[in-house]
Amino acid sequence: MQTSDEKKVLQLVKSSTTGKKKISTGGKNRKPVSGADEYSQQVEQYANRIRETSDINEIIEILDTVMGETRNLRYSNEMYRAQEQVQLAENRIESLKQELEQLREMIHYDPMTGALNRRGLDAVYQREAARADRNENALCAVMLDLDDFKRINDSYGHQFGDDVLVHLVKLAKKSLRLSDVIARYGGEEFVILLPDTTLESAVWVIQRLQNSFLKKALADIDGNAVPIAFSGGIAFRQLHENQKSLLKRADEALYQAKKSGKNRIMIAS
Repeated sequence: MQTSDEKKVLQLVKSSTTGKKKISTGGKNRKPVSGADEYSQQVEQYANRIRETSDINEIIEILDTVMGETRNLRYSNEMYRAQEQVQLAENRIESLKQELEQLREMIHYDPMTGALNRRGLDAVYQREAARADRNENALCAVMLDLDDFKRINDSYGHQFGDDVLVHLVKLAKKSLRLSDVIARYGGEEFVILLPDTTLESAVWVIQRLQNSFLKKALADIDGNAVPIAFSGGIAFRQLHENQKSLLKRADEALYQAKKSGKNRIMIAS
């Protein structure tokens, strides 16, 4: 099912291709166009491909091909007099491509916190799991949940609660490596993926984040610090283990951490 962001992308592309002569398909080994007539025919074929697809990555690939052929035409004798028009077309294609790439990024991120959303987490997990299986590398998943978050919202308001979520993500991004990722899994629940990380190191990383989160508490409207804790469950990924299984084990460990008194980290069996 298409998301609202994906539908916006398709509307943008199709409105840009409607009513204009556009561009061709063709395999990777197809010869580049050499003249205006051939270019015009190719344009309409490309436009048809864009109208028919719902894959943003494919659209961007098509635009890259169009850009290459447009640049080739800039230097052909037949198109010499139309250089200004070709330059305008090139600029328009490049601008559209940038917009599509920005929208593609938006589809994978939670707009409030800046963390990955579930779609973004799925994409990163597929990549890191494949790499871990290929090289037999370690990969840990951590499920985090803020303790007593409903009480925080009820006592200080939902805006303060939102600020707490944003604050946690900012602290996590500062303390984690570039290869680590944090994703908002739902409400006040987050998932952290730690590639190339042993179970012992993962515990240390999350405990450090836990301490930092407690020490750097946000202040309420009166300027008083409001210490907030989180609990976590850590699971070490087995070779070829899928995402659903790994996160289920991390969630079970999180449940045990909550049951044992909160503000603690538990390791999945």
